[in-house]
Amino acid sequence: MTGASRTSDPRVADLVQAGKIRIALYLPMYTRDPSTGEIQGGADGGAVIEIARALGARIGIEVRLIGYATPHVAMDGLKAGECDMILMGIDPIRAFDVDFSPPVVQFDYTCLVTATSPIRCFADADRPGIRIAAVRNHASTLTVSRMLKHAELVYAETPEATFELLRSGSADVFASTRFALLKYSAKQPGFRVLEDRYGANLLAVAVPKGHARRLAYVSEFIEEAKASGLVQKTIDRAGPHGVAVATTEDVH
Repeated sequence: MTGASRTSDPRVADLVQAGKIRIALYLPMYTRDPSTGEIQGGADGGAVIEIARALGARIGIEVRLIGYATPHVAMDGLKAGECDMILMGIDPIRAFDVDFSPPVVQFDYTCLVTATSPIRCFADADRPGIRIAAVRNHASTLTVSRMLKHAELVYAETPEATFELLRSGSADVFASTRFALLKYSAKQPGFRVLEDRYGANLLAVAVPKGHARRLAYVSEFIEEAKASGLVQKTIDRAGPHGVAVATTEDVH
């Protein structure tokens, strides 16, 4: 970030010394430019990518976005020191390994079914004999796994592979974020997204355990970005329809 004024805040002194902040994303939060390979905003990541770049601008250092296939692989990358932070959904299971900032944005979890499916709401899906496809270790999957009483979860490692379970008839339902599912329903006819929801994804910044000062700096930045209207502006420009600014009260 040539010419930028770098902060002297000691809470991020290590990042300033490195001259960059490496922020991890995972599918479907990003896509890659087919000609350059550059990471771009995906099904539900456009707004938070802008926020990540605003954080780098505030510190005065370069932002390097690192794309991983799955949340689990991104967590492994954080533990291995390949990245400094992850943009990911808040979940109590993940909190054993990372600390979360206040949430930045919120969006619904819901389900995708075939156009002819008799399933009309999430309650219809939680029945014996119903197979619900989900991305392994995704926040939406962790949420739905705690709710189901009768249906069976079947897993794939990536959103594309999970959609293929539904498309091929190996599953009856695909549970994920509304915006990812809208992408699939728009891309291929014969599928519909349920109107109701079974929860919401609160997307935040995760930092490794033991980095309390870094977390405090990032948390301060996020609260200021929400209060100033910056987060809402990025949603209006880059976020998919229906993304909302999250409030701290949303965390349970």
